[in-house]
Amino acid sequence: MSYENKKFLPHLDMAGYYQFVTFRTYDSLDDFVLKIRKKDIPDKQKEFEVDQYLDRSLKGCYLNGAVLEYLKKYFIGKDKTFYELIAFSIMPNHVHMIFKQNDNLSKIMQQIKGGTSYKINKMLQREGKFWEDNYYDKVIRDKRHFDIVYGYIKNNALKANLEDAKERFYSVYE
Repeated sequence: MSYENKKFLPHLDMAGYYQFVTFRTYDSLDDFVLKIRKKDIPDKQKEFEVDQYLDRSLKGCYLNGAVLEYLKKYFIGKDKTFYELIAFSIMPNHVHMIFKQNDNLSKIMQQIKGGTSYKINKMLQREGKFWEDNYYDKVIRDKRHFDIVYGYIKNNALKANLEDAKERFYSVYE
């Protein structure tokens, strides 16, 4: 099956393992992102290019102020239930997380995205889809991989020169 015909990226569901997950607001997607996703390059490179673009894009930038605070509390509040939270970075239009799975990945993502979309829409006085249907996930292979992903998440808002970068990052280690 060609990439154009696939609706979702393949997900590797491995309970007990650390996952690096990225998900985006529905309104952050545009033709440029869709062009990146159609490139004949590895998924990891596609996601990196999409993240680089979204770090500069103003589309779907709802994750600020009260919404940012709500998401931080929500993610931390779910710790030790569906996952063991390690770190996250909430960018204006997307989120990066590292957690250890305690349940099926699809259930975790349903809990995160489904559990927040209604409340955020209500907070923003908007209707419709809030999160993109899909998400990117990558099982952490070893300590070196963990350190690289952790550093990426920790520094993402800083590299994007966001004034509130420190408020957007959370870690159990810091």
